[in-house]
Amino acid sequence: MLCTVGDLLEDVVVWMSADPRRGTDTPVQVFRRRGGSAANVAAMTVAAGGAARFVGQIGDDEVATALLDHLRSEGVDTVVTCRGRTGTIVVLVDTRGERSFLTDRGACTQLAAVPDGVLDGVDVLHVPAYSLVVDPLAATTLELIGDAVARRVPVTVDASSVSALGDFGPGEFLALLSEIGPAALFCNEAEADLLGLGDGCPAPGCALTVVKRGQEPTLVITPAGTTTTFAVPPVDRIVDSTGAGDAFAAGFLLALGAGRPTSTAVQAGQLLASRVLTSPGATLGRRP
Repeated sequence: MLCTVGDLLEDVVVWMSADPRRGTDTPVQVFRRRGGSAANVAAMTVAAGGAARFVGQIGDDEVATALLDHLRSEGVDTVVTCRGRTGTIVVLVDTRGERSFLTDRGACTQLAAVPDGVLDGVDVLHVPAYSLVVDPLAATTLELIGDAVARRVPVTVDASSVSALGDFGPGEFLALLSEIGPAALFCNEAEADLLGLGDGCPAPGCALTVVKRGQEPTLVITPAGTTTTFAVPPVDRIVDSTGAGDAFAAGFLLALGAGRPTSTAVQAGQLLASRVLTSPGATLGRRP
């Protein structure tokens, strides 16, 4: 079973056909979706045939109830605290499918404790960087990582956000990775550039550094700096990249946990991510 810790919140996805008109109306399409990187990875793992548990704090209101019911209906085991105000992210998607976020994490950052036994039956703990940069969630997550290490449960980390890493401090984040010693770090090209990672330059302490570069080949870098590239299959019509990185992580970790080689894990991650690119928000479109 995969366990994730972090955010479950509402995504308000706004598809724009043109740049916003200042001071007046701009016609758009709006979709409301379940969001949050940790919740996305858990849901997509189950959708891909695995088992997953989500750990986090959500609000104590009707929106939170609906989000939690939806996550459970997707087959995710949940360990949650319900207190505070539900978080919301407004996702602005431009005509190229690229997205920008207006973020209010609400109760998500307030997780102060988790019950004993939350790692029972868990094979890997996946942690978005969002869960490592703001207390009390960060302190709670680090305690959970410590428990995972003591149990010899592999830990993986997603770099998550250029702005979150920038606010936290790239050097501080690299030092934290070195302490954690993840089995894998996932990052996109912008996050890798901020952290000084790339061909021949792995993240410190990470057994694998995986750099996703859109339609350019994916990089997998070993601690020795050996870099292998994996071509990305073309996607005919990209409409929304929201959640693609979470889908990649889910597909990759599910394949790796099944004993597949790294090359197969990358291909599985790419395939699952390609399904997200053709649908609004962090949802899986039809199989190719």
